[in-house]
Amino acid sequence: MRKYLITGGTVLIGIVLGLLFQPLISGDNVYDQVKKFDRILNMAMRNYVDEVDTQKLTEAAIRGMLEELDPHSVYLTAEEMKGVNEDFQGSFEGVGIEFAILEDTLTVVSPISGGPSEALGIQSGDKIVKVDGENVVGIKQSDVPKKLRGEKGTTVVLEIKRNGVKDLMKFSVVRDKIPLNSVESSFVIDGTDIGVISINRFMATTHNEMLTALSELKTQGMKKLILDLRYNPGGYLDQAYKIADEFLGNNDTIVYTIGRKPEFNDAFIATNGNTWENIPVIVLVNEGSASASEIVSGAIQDQDRGLIIGETSFGKGLVQRQYPLGDGSAFRLTISRYYTPSGRCIQRSYADKSDYRNLSGRLELEEGSYIDHSLNKLKQQVEKFNEKAKNEKDKIKFDSLPLYKTRSGRTVFGAGGITPDVIIKADTITMLSREIRMKRIFFTYTDAFLSENKDFKAKYENNFKAFLHDFKITDAMMKDFRKMTEKEGIKWDADQAKKDRDFLEISIKATMARTLWDRNKSMQIFSGLDRQMMDATKYFPDAIKISKKK
Repeated sequence: MRKYLITGGTVLIGIVLGLLFQPLISGDNVYDQVKKFDRILNMAMRNYVDEVDTQKLTEAAIRGMLEELDPHSVYLTAEEMKGVNEDFQGSFEGVGIEFAILEDTLTVVSPISGGPSEALGIQSGDKIVKVDGENVVGIKQSDVPKKLRGEKGTTVVLEIKRNGVKDLMKFSVVRDKIPLNSVESSFVIDGTDIGVISINRFMATTHNEMLTALSELKTQGMKKLILDLRYNPGGYLDQAYKIADEFLGNNDTIVYTIGRKPEFNDAFIATNGNTWENIPVIVLVNEGSASASEIVSGAIQDQDRGLIIGETSFGKGLVQRQYPLGDGSAFRLTISRYYTPSGRCIQRSYADKSDYRNLSGRLELEEGSYIDHSLNKLKQQVEKFNEKAKNEKDKIKFDSLPLYKTRSGRTVFGAGGITPDVIIKADTITMLSREIRMKRIFFTYTDAFLSENKDFKAKYENNFKAFLHDFKITDAMMKDFRKMTEKEGIKWDADQAKKDRDFLEISIKATMARTLWDRNKSMQIFSGLDRQMMDATKYFPDAIKISKKK
């Protein structure tokens, strides 16, 4: 049952079963409230001035009811459940490509390894112009899955324009199960023994994916690990437990839950004999790291197993359970709160749900190290935080701030997310770069460049190291990139372009690597511009020191 406890930031819930069964086991007035709802619904159906969609009204009532509970108790329709099941089960059925809409054309960014498109020889840069005989030039991004996904074993005919080939190429693709990976990338930082594993959510396959990545990185010389959980909204509680267990010692507490009903109380304890119990670990988090990500980072921090670096996490300490309904819809209901080993519940206040969704209530300290700071120094930082608060309700009273101790006696905070041991702020980019990224011009430029430079792929595709160290973005390439940007209706601001020159160049190079190889190679290149990651590598001596204190 543990795998069905959801801690993700996007979990959805409902309440119909409770309405049906509660009158049988409760002495309160639930039955009267059900009768009230039934009367209103029937009256609307009979007497409302227009035709009434009773399903729509019922679902709206359920959503409104759950909104009164907490931000994570939410109803999910049958259609929405299909997508959620794919996300958490780790697969979908389709043709197996990653795609982008470039100049109104459905373009293959990369065939997914092991999928049917790769097996047929569909390549990066191929333009899909027809699907089952229907012209799809101008198709919307959101409509693509409707065309390409489908039941395993069914066939879809793709007509493709490939650079250098005169006529359209026709592929009959038999749809198959396509794996979704939660380990987004894994690589060893060039010139170091530091491995990086980036996990984008906690789904049913995440623990096994991570073990595979760890083993591969070890063969590449990894001796230290950065576990990147930035923007990871959470997922299955049992996967968070299993991942934390890989790094913690026998009988170390990982997390425990407490609900109103005793059957929802549970404790998750680390086991013995895991391979990775002694590898130096740093975990990266930010405001997008929620629930299951906070369970892992909270356990590592409280048990002094390694360091948490980045920016304060989301602050979600609630656990949901999913209840299916007969029509394919479902609801997930908050059944308990979870607590880190030191006793912290890092759930932020959600009295004002708008403020909650806007991330208020997180303790965001000044950039710097808080590994061994005294209470006086921490108090000074809280005062600085309050000085920058936009209004009075955002301020934090230090004397009422929940303080806890790690295994070795270091002070950590509760109630507002996981506050890192070392605060490192993310770099920002200008509006010019944001617009370029939003319009996917990096992909458009890469596609055009590779089409015009046909020997480029042959030169580098079997020599990533040469590409990594030797290939540079030239001034001539940047001029062409500017022309393409302006062609897309974006005004080229010279000052902003100069400020973001490194970002623009590395983004172009990383996009080329994504097209020529895979996401791992792309992220390896982009990591050189990732200030949080690069600065985090300097703190491994502190992580090792802290781990020895526990």
